[in-house]
Amino acid sequence: MVFTNNVTSIVLLGFPNLHKFTFPFFSLLVLLYCATISGNLLIMVLYLVSKTLQSPMYFFITQLSLCDLLLTTDIVPVLLHTVLYGGSTITLIGCIIQFSCFVTSECSECLLLSVMSYDRYLAICNPLRYHSIMDHMLCVTLVLGIWLVTFSVVFFYVISITHLHFCGPHVIDHFYCDIEPIMQLSCSDTSTLHQWIFILGSFAIIIPFVVILMSYVFIVIAILKIPSNTGRHKAFSTCSSHITVVFIYFGTMMVVYMFPTRGQSLTISKVLSLIYTVLTPLLNPIIYTLRNKDLKEAFHKLKAHFLSFSCF
Repeated sequence: MVFTNNVTSIVLLGFPNLHKFTFPFFSLLVLLYCATISGNLLIMVLYLVSKTLQSPMYFFITQLSLCDLLLTTDIVPVLLHTVLYGGSTITLIGCIIQFSCFVTSECSECLLLSVMSYDRYLAICNPLRYHSIMDHMLCVTLVLGIWLVTFSVVFFYVISITHLHFCGPHVIDHFYCDIEPIMQLSCSDTSTLHQWIFILGSFAIIIPFVVILMSYVFIVIAILKIPSNTGRHKAFSTCSSHITVVFIYFGTMMVVYMFPTRGQSLTISKVLSLIYTVLTPLLNPIIYTLRNKDLKEAFHKLKAHFLSFSCF
């Protein structure tokens, strides 16, 4: 990969005006980072060791945790350095690598959430055929398809960026390398790239969101047809965690990427970016574990196993 330009390093400004709030904000980020890593690793471990969690829904939740781990590991360490030192310098290649990991995790998570909604649709609207349709082979095929599509999108972005000419400035007023700030550093014509970004963004955000909405329209109709209140409550409880994650995740993503940014405060943009890069990866395991009986039972069994093992 050869860059014929004058920019070899990029300065990320992050949050330059924290002043006396620098250390509290840094400490909060460290706490959130540790909790995010622990929570998502716990879900993955519970799935691997618990026989009761060997179902498509928990397989997809585990993949979601993998995406969250990739995202938080890609963004937060650089963010911590930026907050602590009032800025951070990263090479142009390093910036593109960070952006590539970011797109990989975000795109795959959007597609995973849509697949998870389809899984819930089959479980509630077609329960008799659910296990014959959503078998292990289909789950693996769907996940492999998601990663294949994601890597194709990332490959297109990387090839497009490496054909841009960067002649300065070399400062990004953000805490991570995103596509729009990177293009703003380029002195090449980026109009065509902007069009492709909008098309791919619609594919990665809008289409999965529409699939999710359509799935839940049919799910709600099916739930309302259930005669007993207990049955309706049980059916809804299996979807409530997923609905919560979807609206938090897609809501912030759409505000940042699908609406005009002209006139939008940089501070607001950074705060919204913090939500889906730092807060959402933490909320996912919390929402899925606190509102899921099977995961809580698997956690208590694992805890009891370790406590009994430590007594010897």
